[in-house]
Amino acid sequence: MPLQLGVLRVLLGVFFALTGAAKLFQVSAPVSQQMKDLFKQFAEVCPLKVFGYQPDPINYQTAVGWLELLAGLLLIVGPPVLQEISNMLLILLMMGAVFTLVLLKESPSTYIPAVVCLGLLLLLDSCQFLARTTGPVRCKKIPVALGSPRS
Repeated sequence: MPLQLGVLRVLLGVFFALTGAAKLFQVSAPVSQQMKDLFKQFAEVCPLKVFGYQPDPINYQTAVGWLELLAGLLLIVGPPVLQEISNMLLILLMMGAVFTLVLLKESPSTYIPAVVCLGLLLLLDSCQFLARTTGPVRCKKIPVALGSPRS
């Protein structure tokens, strides 16, 4: 089981690092323009708008790109605590992506990748939690006071 969790963690980390890099660095002019247009739509229905914050589309794209890139890299090579934190950040990000796509009334085929990523991140998180909690059980030794009679 640990091997499968490690493989899933690395695959998700690579995926998010690559998608984050694509948002940050200009891959090609048509792709970059298409991504800018998408983030203009995303900024209009940003989940943070509920709290009164309307992000600039370019800054929104940059923030999401850096979050995906760094969280993806930490998921691959970070210490366990940072892997768990990056997993939670990516879960929140994917929840926001699904929320955004549903509000934009996109077709289900558009948000299926986000739902699949969200499901895999939740699977990774729950399996890691179960692996931590179902470890070997060890009995603590109870110190015996000196001079006390043993029964």
